[in-house]
Amino acid sequence: MKISFKYISYFFLLILGLNMTLTSCTNDLDVKPTDDDEFLSDDFFKDPASYKQVLAKLYAGLYVGGNDGDGQPDISGLGGDFSSYLRLLFVTQEFPTDEAIVAWSDDGLPAINGQKWSPSNQFLYGIFSRAFYEISVANEFLRQTTDEKLTERGVDTATKAEVERFRAEVRFLRAFSYYNLMDLFGNVPITTEKDPVGFFYPEQKTRAEVFAFIESELKDIDNTLSPSKANEYGRVDKTAAKFLLAQIYLNAKVYIGTERYSEAATVCNEIITGSSYAFANVPYNYLFAADNDRNGAQNEVIFPVVGDGNAIRATGGGMSFILHASIGGSMVAADQGMDGGWSGIRTRPEFVRLFPDVNAALDKRGTFYTNGQTLDVTDYGVFTNGYAVTKYSNINSDGSAAQRNNIPDTDFPMFRLSDVYLMYAEATLRGASTGNIALALEYVNKIRLRASAGIITTTDLTLDFILDERARELFWECHRRTDLIRFGKFTGSSKIWQWKGGVKNGSGTDSFRDLMPIPSRAIQANPTLKQNPGY
Repeated sequence: MKISFKYISYFFLLILGLNMTLTSCTNDLDVKPTDDDEFLSDDFFKDPASYKQVLAKLYAGLYVGGNDGDGQPDISGLGGDFSSYLRLLFVTQEFPTDEAIVAWSDDGLPAINGQKWSPSNQFLYGIFSRAFYEISVANEFLRQTTDEKLTERGVDTATKAEVERFRAEVRFLRAFSYYNLMDLFGNVPITTEKDPVGFFYPEQKTRAEVFAFIESELKDIDNTLSPSKANEYGRVDKTAAKFLLAQIYLNAKVYIGTERYSEAATVCNEIITGSSYAFANVPYNYLFAADNDRNGAQNEVIFPVVGDGNAIRATGGGMSFILHASIGGSMVAADQGMDGGWSGIRTRPEFVRLFPDVNAALDKRGTFYTNGQTLDVTDYGVFTNGYAVTKYSNINSDGSAAQRNNIPDTDFPMFRLSDVYLMYAEATLRGASTGNIALALEYVNKIRLRASAGIITTTDLTLDFILDERARELFWECHRRTDLIRFGKFTGSSKIWQWKGGVKNGSGTDSFRDLMPIPSRAIQANPTLKQNPGY
């Protein structure tokens, strides 16, 4: 049981039954609950316990779609399962790439498989809405926790200091949502706690303006966030903010047209040498087991999305989605610690070929299930077309059972230290003045030795190798689309995989699809929004 993250269960016990529905995500991105709703009202915040409850709401929103699992979705018109933040990130970051393909025919999924989406795609509307919903809750929390508000309520000095740390975490989570919006959609509106509540059309900002806002926020909260690893497990600290800063610097050429590789390498070096996180010297599979919060893997994971089989109610989002959907065919669900499979997600042959063999003998990260599965994806609607992936497990690393077999205990590793090693190596290869090739090689070989993949030499350390190594180390961790775009291989014809372009053997796609379209429902709600070119 994840006792170090008590407020997840605390949240579900105390907030259960309250419902906050986002009726429109763009004509009022700062939506406040309706008058008959107590959550986030002035009266609600009179209780000193409310501050941590809302903080918990924001963290829990990364996993579930509503206050009661899927039963009371936060976002009107989208089921709780379909509007889970983590599930939607997985759909948009993995399904359009060589790392994953889904068999289901839900409206919008085949289009994402083949990079053929349109502005009416419900899953793109889902991630757009979910991110702005989190932003709206964050903004209201920040409005309600100013020093003036706390003083009016007679909040004591100790609680004020604690709330100040909460505010920094909330600003990080808001920046994280803006990062995903910037990465996926480019030009998006920015609203903060200083904007009015009620009907208004927020101004759409350029991608460069969103980048500058995220950068400024992450730098500004550095002194207020908890020191590295000093916070409760599952809550962010200043190292998480540095990680996100490194991430935007590494992708700056894509986002703002200017290289920031030296800054990326500098921040990565600060994390590697100056934080309390350490490379986990445990088997690779421990990082993705049900007890990855306490089996040694937690030393490496900088920002987990926490799962808890007892505290989280029925949900089709988060790790429940990833694990259930990746089980099918002749697979035995119990072997993954689950109660059944949904026959959805597999991988494509091009990704499998990045590994020297499919039995994980030469690289422990190549966790494929092949019995009854074909390598070739002749029909992506058939689960047994394409090798299945067994990276994640709801079984403890010692082989014992997790708390439940329908809701996983497994935490999702949103940020981890091995990614920092790879970001440092890439920034160095791209010419960072603050990078060191010898160190970059050392970091990459550290990752490969854990995987029993064998060490490489400086000659082997190329950008193409880094892209492939990122796939081997970080697959199904919601990075692949962003990585391929950064390397110029997501769209176009320089890299082809099965069903890219919507055809079996794959085809080139138009470069405008490096950006997702602004959802048509968002533009209908806010006609001042301008669509991305090509859509």
